[in-house]
Amino acid sequence: MANFAKPGGGPQFSVDVYQNEYLPEGGREVNAIVTVTARGGTAPAGPGASAAVVLMVDCSGSMDYPPTKMRNAREATAAAVDTLRDGVRFGIVDGTHVAREVYPGGGRLAVAGPATRAQAKQALRRLGAGGGTAIGTWLRLADRLLAGADVSIRHGILLTDGRNEHESAAELKDTLDACAGRFTCDARGVGTDWEVKEVTGIASALLGTADIVADPARLTEDFTRIMESTMGKEVADVALRVWTPVGTRIKFVKQVAPSVAELTDRRTEAGPRAGDYPTGSWGEESRDYHLCVEVPAAGLGQEMLAARVSLVAARPDGSVQNLGAQGLVRAVWTDDMAASTSLNAQVAHYTGQAELAQAIREGLDLRKAGDMDGATAKLGRAVQLAGVSGNADTAKLLAKVVDVVDAPTGTVRLKAKVTEADEMTLETRSTKTVRVKK
Repeated sequence: MANFAKPGGGPQFSVDVYQNEYLPEGGREVNAIVTVTARGGTAPAGPGASAAVVLMVDCSGSMDYPPTKMRNAREATAAAVDTLRDGVRFGIVDGTHVAREVYPGGGRLAVAGPATRAQAKQALRRLGAGGGTAIGTWLRLADRLLAGADVSIRHGILLTDGRNEHESAAELKDTLDACAGRFTCDARGVGTDWEVKEVTGIASALLGTADIVADPARLTEDFTRIMESTMGKEVADVALRVWTPVGTRIKFVKQVAPSVAELTDRRTEAGPRAGDYPTGSWGEESRDYHLCVEVPAAGLGQEMLAARVSLVAARPDGSVQNLGAQGLVRAVWTDDMAASTSLNAQVAHYTGQAELAQAIREGLDLRKAGDMDGATAKLGRAVQLAGVSGNADTAKLLAKVVDVVDAPTGTVRLKAKVTEADEMTLETRSTKTVRVKK
């Protein structure tokens, strides 16, 4: 089922639901994969003045080791500035144990154009390394700058090469809680001296992407790709609105493609028996979500609407725009065992993908803790799941951490020597999934 809506000349949204709606007698759990697709926006003309971007560059002392790292960061940021479309508001922040405006300064953002791009790149040449790392101060400055822009898309790009040593974990969490919903942010760790859970936690809280750039020489390529994606965003603050009838309970809502992201605890109430789950900004793209609902028990032959999923977007004035696209999740009780025990292919695929991400995280944690038997079992299961789901990229990353004896059975041996870059790459990219063929 698919419905379309076109918000103000932006992309058209559709919602498709994939599920096995049949339950056995007494069955109460309903699972569905909800595919949301945005097509046919105004790109490549792009959002222009409707977007604002702040680039946060780590300039702590560790960025001088090796000295080429700081140069690579300056060049990557300059390439990102070159990728900005005319009319986009932008600013650059120098991040150490404090945050400082590099360009344009004065608590404001510049408007992208030939002159401002040239000025920004000139200002970047003056960036040097020195000081500590307090990422929360960078994010709070970015938030203040972005809040002053009269735009719909607000986005940050954050680069760090070290651990957040000059503020507490609680301080960073408070900052992320304060910034959540105000702007989205992609986070990148360069080199191997940063903390994966910190960087992925920032991206998760701010509905952005996280990745490792182990070789600083590849920063320019990565920053250019991030900015190109940002320039394609046209609708901000889109949420899945899930309505359920009386007696029904939502067990979880999670994004499962292009990566696994838990949304259950991010629900905000949206009227009687309805809640909104944030998905961030959208361009022309498609994402999959797994919805699990617990319904009241019913007799054979009965059926009910288990959930209604729609899309809404926040307007600048704080009101909510209904994007029109809607999908229905059903429950039907039957004594046909073949129907009630058949597992929907999409649900099965993404259940495996979520388990794959969890097995990798747990396996690497056990390895770090010295539990080699536990790590072997978890990473072996991950190899097995990667093979079943066709996740070739993750399988290749796993093969750098374990020797695969037999992939179908998950029989592996931990490698005696694993580079820090390979281990961090596997951990950072553990949530990336492959789409199921529908």
